[in-house]
Amino acid sequence: MLPFALGFTLPSEAAGPKEPINHEEQYIACIKLVERRPDAAFESALSWASQGGGFPAEHCATQALYALKIYDAAAIRLEKLADVMKTDNVELRSQLLHQAGRAWYDHGDLERAFAVQSTAITLFPDGTEYYIDRAEILAELGRFDEALIDLEVAHSLEPERADILALRGTAKRFLGNDTEALKDIALALNLEPDNLEALLERGILKRLAGDNNGAREDWLKIVNIALGTPAADAAQLNLEKLDVMVE
Repeated sequence: MLPFALGFTLPSEAAGPKEPINHEEQYIACIKLVERRPDAAFESALSWASQGGGFPAEHCATQALYALKIYDAAAIRLEKLADVMKTDNVELRSQLLHQAGRAWYDHGDLERAFAVQSTAITLFPDGTEYYIDRAEILAELGRFDEALIDLEVAHSLEPERADILALRGTAKRFLGNDTEALKDIALALNLEPDNLEALLERGILKRLAGDNNGAREDWLKIVNIALGTPAADAAQLNLEKLDVMVE
C-alpha cells in the first residue's frame, strides 16, 4: 500500500516557530519522504506534530509506520485518528478506517481487519475498494459466499474493472461454479487482456478442466510479462506443479 494523501483541513499556522509552517507543503513533503525514508518521515512527522501539525502530521506518521511494516501500530493510530474526527467528515473518517483495515490485514489480524472494514463500509457505502478489501479478508477466512456478495457490490459500483471480475471469478471457483467463473474471467480479459490475476485464474480453471497445455500457456505468459511479481511467482509455482503431474 502506497501512502495515501488525504484531504485534511490543514492548520493555517503553527504555534511557536518564528516562521509559520506551510502545513500543506509539509504534508506533501512528508508523504514523499515516506516512499524514500520512512524512518526519517516518522521522526519528521512527530516533530511536525509537536509544532501544531495536527491530523496531517499524525496521518503521515501512520503511513511511515506502515512503510516500516509496523502494521499494528499504524492501524491503531489510524483508528484513533478516525475516532477523534467523530462525524466532522464521514467520508474521510471512512478512508482512515479503510486504511486501518488494510494494516490489520497485513498484520495478520483478519477478524479485526474485517470489523474495521465493515465500519468503513457502514460510514461510506459507496467505497468500491472497501468492498474489495473486505472480500479478500473474507476469502482468507474461507467465507467465499460472503466474499462473493461484496464483489457483486463492488462490480455494481464499477462494472468495467477487470480486477473485480477476476476476483469474482476466483470466488465462484471456490464455491464450485467453474462455468460462471470462466465467464467472469473472460469478461475481465476482454477488458484487460494482460490482467495478471485473470490470466492466473484462467490457467487454474483450464488445469481443473484437464487442459494442461492451455494452463501452461496462460502461466508462461504471466512469467514472461511480469517476472518478479506475486502473480508471476504463483504462476511459476503452478508450472512446477504441472510439470510434476505430467512426469
